[in-house]
Amino acid sequence: MAEIIANDQGNRITPSTVAFSVADSERLVGEAAKNQAAFNPRRTFFDAKRLMGKIFEDPEVQRDLRYLPYPVVNRGRKPYFEIKVVKSEEEGRRRRKEISAMVLGKLKETAKSYLGEPVSGAVVTVPAYFNDLQRQATKDAGKIAGLNVLRIINEPTAAAIAYGLNNLNRKRKQKKSKILMYDLGGGTFDVSVLEVDIFIKESMKVQWMKKWFFVETLDRILPHFWT
Repeated sequence: MAEIIANDQGNRITPSTVAFSVADSERLVGEAAKNQAAFNPRRTFFDAKRLMGKIFEDPEVQRDLRYLPYPVVNRGRKPYFEIKVVKSEEEGRRRRKEISAMVLGKLKETAKSYLGEPVSGAVVTVPAYFNDLQRQATKDAGKIAGLNVLRIINEPTAAAIAYGLNNLNRKRKQKKSKILMYDLGGGTFDVSVLEVDIFIKESMKVQWMKKWFFVETLDRILPHFWT
């Protein structure tokens, strides 16, 4: 079983959120950023991975922009986060992978504090549906954060390893087995079939539902309650 390191707030989940305060131009990452999002929505950035490796004209990007509270601009056909804060060197535009790098940098510092030594390498997980461009953008984010990304693996596979499912066959004294893995995350609901022998590999994966499905459904339902 894998051990999950708690962050500086004592929690084992760190929100992938980055914010830039107006008053003193402070950069906030994780829970501190998420907690002030309600009164600083245009300078609080989340869901960066939804835009990773995509062009601005991508239909999925255009649909996502309908629900994002912060400004995203077209720069060289790529979506950039627009950051405007008073008297700050942070003012300007940031690529999606730069925002992701800030989150990875926060996790790097958390690991360093826990282990008591510098952290230079990492294995980074991504959604199973990520294409090659999105995976490369994730590796680039790791590099910006000062990490040597040793490998990119799919989230269902990582979960299986974390739960020790790679040792399942040895316990059951069988050569192969198949596992149905549900990944109900904050942004998507994925279903994957994992084939386990000596290694774990995905034999089939299905991306079933994205978060905005729920938002679009609410958009259609709520008017009936207000009329």
